[in-house]
Amino acid sequence: MTTLELRHRLEQSKDFNDVFSLVKAAVEKTIRLHRAGLTLVLSPLPNHIGAYHVMGSNLIVMNRNILAMVQATSSSKAEENAFVFSILTHEYLHALGFADEGTVRNMVKKISIENLGEDHLVVQMSSGDFLKLYPQLRTLAPDKDSNGYEIVKDFDSSSMPYIG
Repeated sequence: MTTLELRHRLEQSKDFNDVFSLVKAAVEKTIRLHRAGLTLVLSPLPNHIGAYHVMGSNLIVMNRNILAMVQATSSSKAEENAFVFSILTHEYLHALGFADEGTVRNMVKKISIENLGEDHLVVQMSSGDFLKLYPQLRTLAPDKDSNGYEIVKDFDSSSMPYIG
């Protein structure tokens, strides 16, 4: 898939699974690693945590509060998708066994540049502090009404070629 094709498909992505299929393609193209069978959970987390992967598990947990803030303040669906791409790429690399945060940040930037181009918003997101892009995170209050979690249906569905 070319850079232009990936950019277009990312802009047109409708859900987490669409974005994650692009994350997996980009990671595999750049570092030749792949993993199947992951589950995405949305959960309220402290504002300084965008997401996390439980090492040794198949879970990626994304901060529902930050996601909602990005969705409410972004200028387009493409911006939302860029945010999700950057977060999922970071956590997918953890799921592939990369534990060091600095190494993973650098890998996300490299993968983003190689697959989306240096001028893409994902590169900007992977290069620095989210507070520069989203200063409203400083004042984002935790969602007190939501202390549960939500499992995202049909996530990583490209890894399941049949219904079992």
